[in-house]
Amino acid sequence: MNQKYCLVVNPAAGQGRSARLLPAVLGPLAAAGASVRVRESASLAHAATVAAEAVGEGEAVVAVGGDGTVGRLAAAVADADGVLGIIPAGRGNDFARMLGIPAQPTRAASVLVTGLRRTVDLIGVRAGDGPELVVAGSVYLGILSEGAEMVRSSRLALGGLGYQLAGLRALRAWQRATFAVDLGTGARPDGRFAGFTVLVANSAFLAGGKRGAPAADAADGLLDVISVREGPKPGRRGGVRKLPFVRVMLMARRGTHVRLVQVGAAQAASVTVTADRAMPAGADGETLPFASPLAPGCPLRIRALPGALRVITPERDA
Repeated sequence: MNQKYCLVVNPAAGQGRSARLLPAVLGPLAAAGASVRVRESASLAHAATVAAEAVGEGEAVVAVGGDGTVGRLAAAVADADGVLGIIPAGRGNDFARMLGIPAQPTRAASVLVTGLRRTVDLIGVRAGDGPELVVAGSVYLGILSEGAEMVRSSRLALGGLGYQLAGLRALRAWQRATFAVDLGTGARPDGRFAGFTVLVANSAFLAGGKRGAPAADAADGLLDVISVREGPKPGRRGGVRKLPFVRVMLMARRGTHVRLVQVGAAQAASVTVTADRAMPAGADGETLPFASPLAPGCPLRIRALPGALRVITPERDA
């Protein structure tokens, strides 16, 4: 295992949690005789630059932050043909959870020393014919993306509770939208439908531990596509009946929402999603910079990048 590490710390992650847990992380690395550098990131773009430089120095890059930091560093490390480690320190930590990396910092640090290098997939996403951005866990549009924006701009609680509260706030303000999902083979799992959200996932987890795409596998070369439609009965005066989506949110904690008739599930190597009104699109807890918002009818093109990243995981998945 590489014994040279560059810890890239997002000081804003988890409301400052990343900086507070550093002593617990450095202890196991020092005990193993590892060489460690700590670099604070000023932005996601700066974090990516630091990561590329660290790979050039022969260091394993360690993301100390949340899913946004992990996603951006995963892209940079994959591009530089390096190795990524993760110390979960954000609100959701869903990609780390998918890989079985412990939430406790001392145990996560021990994984860096004793773990295995595993090859996993990443996701490429772009709006229209624009440049592609590489992310790690999932891409989403609708209530999921609007709720994630609320989490980022607020002091909501860490973890699943904060995301659940934000989801309810986004649902309360939700206006009807029509989505179209194309799996790239000419087949459409739902065609055009009035709905609440579309999730395209490499990871089973999102929003602080919910099993949004319970069958997702980060190493199968495929994306799991979850769509939530409106129910068959309209609300009063033809409005949107929102209560059924609350049920979806509650059942998503265990991944059982996919049994509901209003929830569609499919797999594909590439997916195109459009919506008939402007809304933000998000990935890994961040709003996509080129989709803030995504214009009505503009295609969001998403594809799997099989085996793109080498990452350090526990010897046995947790």
